[in-house]
Amino acid sequence: MSLDVQSYILAALTASGGIIGFARTGSVPSVAAGVAVGVLYGLGGLRQQNRQPYGVELSLLASVVLGGASIPRAIRLRKPVPIMLSIIATYGLVKFGGAYFRRT
Repeated sequence: MSLDVQSYILAALTASGGIIGFARTGSVPSVAAGVAVGVLYGLGGLRQQNRQPYGVELSLLASVVLGGASIPRAIRLRKPVPIMLSIIATYGLVKFGGAYFRRT
C-alpha cells in the first residue's frame, strides 16, 4: 500500500475519532485535535499523491503531534483510546519516518 493511501487512512481515523469523541463526551479539544491531525495527514497524503514536496514530512509531523499528545496519556491512564492513538502514532512514525530517512 502506498504512503499516500496510508496517510488518507490515518487522516480518516484521526478525524473521525475526534468527531466521535466529541459526540460521546462533548469534548471540544477532542474534535479540534482529531480534525487538525487528520488535516495534516490528509494534506500529506495529497502532496504525496501529486508528487509535491513535503508530503511525507507533513504526515510525519502529524504522527509526531499525535504521539506527543497520546503516548504520555496512554502510559499514565492506560485507557483504550489513548493506547489506540499511540499505536496509530507509532505506526505513522515508523512508516513516514522510515520513508523520510530513506530519501535523505
